Amino acid sequence: AMNDLMRPAMYEAWHGVQPALLRDAPSKTYDVVGPVCESGDWLARSRELAALPGDLLAIMSAGAYGMTMSSNYNTRGRAAEVMVDDKRVTLVRKREVPSDLFALESMLDD
Repeated sequence: AMNDLMRPAMYEAWHGVQPALLRDAPSKTYDVVGPVCESGDWLARSRELAALPGDLLAIMSAGAYGMTMSSNYNTRGRAAEVMVDDKRVTLVRKREVPSDLFALESMLDD
């Protein structure tokens, strides 16, 4: 979603997109959009992908800007971050869960 990677929505930055599981299947043209209820929630337009509904997609080359520009807009937790180095895959930041979003908040005293 645009809250996870703001660059495409903010200034039309181009990021490669590929299925996390590569398939030997015919490619189709897709628009890759997020679930945020905003007209700018586009991650990629008119991309040729050999993907099926429900496939996990990798948005490439997000780099350090992915997390630093991300937000909890629409009360969405930030995405997990995964580093891929050749065949080595490492979870470098866990996905935020709802309790993370409210951990720093306090209630008013009665």
